[in-house]
Amino acid sequence: MFRQERIYTAGGYHSTIWFLTQSCRMAYFPQLLLFVLCLALVAESKKHRRRRWTGHQDMQQLGYVFKKNHDITKIRRVKTEQLIRVDDHDFTMRPAFGGPAIPVGVDVQVESLDSISEVDMDFTMTLYLRHYWKDERLSFRSSTNKSMTFDGRLVKKIWVPDVFFVHSKRSFIHDTTTENIMLRVLPDGQVLYSMRVTVTAMCNMDLSRFPLDTQTCSLELESYAYTDEDLMLYWKNGNESLKTDEKISLSQFLIQKFHTTSRLAFYSSTGWYNRLYINFTLRRHIFFFLLQTYFPATLMVMLSWVSFWIDRRAVPARVSLGITTVLTMSTIITGVNASMPRVSYIKAVDIYLWVSFVFVFLSVLEYAAVNYLTTVQERKEVKFREKLPCTCGMPHAKTMMLDSCYNNSESDATSLAGFSKSQIVNEDTDRADKMVVHLAIRSESNASKKRGLKRLRIMQNTHAIDKYSRRIFPACFILFNLIYWSVYCYAPQRRN
Repeated sequence: MFRQERIYTAGGYHSTIWFLTQSCRMAYFPQLLLFVLCLALVAESKKHRRRRWTGHQDMQQLGYVFKKNHDITKIRRVKTEQLIRVDDHDFTMRPAFGGPAIPVGVDVQVESLDSISEVDMDFTMTLYLRHYWKDERLSFRSSTNKSMTFDGRLVKKIWVPDVFFVHSKRSFIHDTTTENIMLRVLPDGQVLYSMRVTVTAMCNMDLSRFPLDTQTCSLELESYAYTDEDLMLYWKNGNESLKTDEKISLSQFLIQKFHTTSRLAFYSSTGWYNRLYINFTLRRHIFFFLLQTYFPATLMVMLSWVSFWIDRRAVPARVSLGITTVLTMSTIITGVNASMPRVSYIKAVDIYLWVSFVFVFLSVLEYAAVNYLTTVQERKEVKFREKLPCTCGMPHAKTMMLDSCYNNSESDATSLAGFSKSQIVNEDTDRADKMVVHLAIRSESNASKKRGLKRLRIMQNTHAIDKYSRRIFPACFILFNLIYWSVYCYAPQRRN
């Protein structure tokens, strides 16, 4: 019994062997063999339980990622800096420093063209700017050859091209909700660097044909520090490198064309640099200016012609109408110039407005001439009546004929030749004789003298001046419009 307890408590192989040797002597071999088999089964069952428990713990540590992806670079718990070995290299220098220029491809996707200002001579554009280059220092091992994507935090630790916008006034990278920066690295070191930028840049506009103009603006990209010997900027896919959103539209302009160009820019103190251009052509919509500028100006000119149909004796009506049209034209000109830059040349809209202002002003001067000639004529009539002898003995009907001989017709004047001197009673008979002789001479004038008198009466007749103005003013204004629109609508424009 003591030997059996030793076997149960110790359970070692040495005690078992010793017990077998002793049992053989005692002839208990079958019972002992059965006992050894039971011990072997118990030991195997404990070993399987231990293996199952350790495997379960390993799965808890690795998690579900092991079943989903077998890429060892994504299963291992390592830092990003360790994976792409940022600390092992000096990223203050460009790739292949000291060697040939590193090629950096660029492509752009224009998201929106926000505004164009004629006063400030600039435009605002939002775009996605992407750079492509190869940096072998960022290469890493991957069994699936898949890329890795990072945000803007890694960009501050590696080398990126120092591209800036030439002639830009303001620019910023969008940072809502985080910085709109993306960095994608392939296992062989190919890098894609993308950012979302809004930039306000200069655009030198030629407004000599405004508002019938077409403008060409450009956004220029260039490396700030690296010359063409260190960094070579180029459009990655030629003209296909520039893509635009189909929904881009402007209130005053029609976008005709987007295209790309590139050339070298020279600075006397630093050298040659590669410069990329994003060119776009804009054509201004004319309908807004037709409603706001051209149509009101035309109406004011036509309104000034109404005074030609108003009686010349209606002084308040014609004067107030002329002053109103002049002041309205002045307001239109001031409003248009307030929204335009103070350029030193004449614009197309200035020509139209100032010519319209001249037409309105001339209509006021026309009534001034009419009023002046009317006053001169009335003064002459008064003076002539004062020189006539007294008509106390003349019948009333004949006296009226005498008054009208100077103003209206010559046929009535000839009828006075039949009166004798005895019928005209006057204190001064000599003056009466002179007047009768004068009337007789006028009645016997030749045809050429009659035509001269008619011309004089036309110049002195206010109705004739208004009559000719009704035809001359509209004809001249229509001729001006034909010349104006044919020149500015069909003549080619000088490129910027």
